[in-house]
Amino acid sequence: MSKITVSAPGKCILFGEHAVVYGHPAVAVAIDRRISVSIQPSKTGSWLLDGNELNMSKNPHISGLIKKLWPADLGAPALSIQIEGNIPRSSGLGSSAALSVAFAGALRLARGRWLTAPDSNQQQHWAEGFSSSISQTNPYDLSCGFFATTPTNELHHLNGMDAIDLDEIAILSHGAEANAQNGRASPMDSSTCAHGNIVVISNKIERNIDYLYQRNLTTHGSEISWHIHALELVQQPDDVYLVIGNTGINAPTGKQVAKLAELLRQNPMKMKEVETIGKIARRGIDALLGGDYDAVGRSMSENQLMLKSIGVSSPELEQLIKAASPTSLGAKLTGAGGGGCMVALTRNPQLTSDAIELAGGRTFITKLGTAGLTVETNDITPIWTKS
Repeated sequence: MSKITVSAPGKCILFGEHAVVYGHPAVAVAIDRRISVSIQPSKTGSWLLDGNELNMSKNPHISGLIKKLWPADLGAPALSIQIEGNIPRSSGLGSSAALSVAFAGALRLARGRWLTAPDSNQQQHWAEGFSSSISQTNPYDLSCGFFATTPTNELHHLNGMDAIDLDEIAILSHGAEANAQNGRASPMDSSTCAHGNIVVISNKIERNIDYLYQRNLTTHGSEISWHIHALELVQQPDDVYLVIGNTGINAPTGKQVAKLAELLRQNPMKMKEVETIGKIARRGIDALLGGDYDAVGRSMSENQLMLKSIGVSSPELEQLIKAASPTSLGAKLTGAGGGGCMVALTRNPQLTSDAIELAGGRTFITKLGTAGLTVETNDITPIWTKS
């Protein structure tokens, strides 16, 4: 029986969380924690999740991607899904995005991709799929997959890794995140988990950073645009690490995002703090490009002051940040806040880790970036290929 396994990393945010939802720049890095998703045909004829019947309403990320990539009305069979990983849930480390990226990648491999017949220039094009370059579909609604061109009998099927497109995986995962978060979701987590390493999201195309694509999302009556970039360090530092400290308190992203939205509705002047976070993130980007990690740390700590001001920190996070500060270059919460995790940039990772754990946190040490979506399966046999 064909079984396909795909994994994706979690992420932490160096600067810009919450402000990125409102179009400001932010920087995220992929971390050394992953979620893997395995799929195979269901023996029972029903959708299964870790051996139990899948409850679609309680798993919006999974159900949304099924509707986009695996439409039952076209004959797609039920699958058995197995999820493994070591990214804590509701902790600001991108567990839901890593799940979405891995599951979307697995479904695409299980389906393959249909291409058009070669045209007069011997070029082939996607016959179906989702991409920033394809304008005739909205990847954020829950309609089924589509044909980019009129279906004909002259189609060619593409199997294996060649069927994977990271832009498609990221855009579908962003759609799943937005659906699960009541429409408020930046593409930061989905792009970082898909591409890996360091991702910069901005309200404009940044200089000196590799440009990937643009994302547009209409939410709550307004349209927000983000430009996604891949930031490559001039040299991977061998003496600078990130230490992640987990408070152990679950803090779902959707609730925290909605909390800030309500604060801004009641007190519009608080938008100045959100804008300041964007300015701090821009200074942090410049510091990363210049390899000035002392300045990177200062930007992280300044970012934390603004996050505390807009009410998304917590006493538990503040305690861990305070403990990490004497041995780190900078420390702040990462993700939605309200609990979850903090991150410290340090040249003394073990000392910083010990200090955080003495203050009640659970820690792990990671580098500044790791691989994105990874196919763990050697033999990739499509499970369903109906166009």
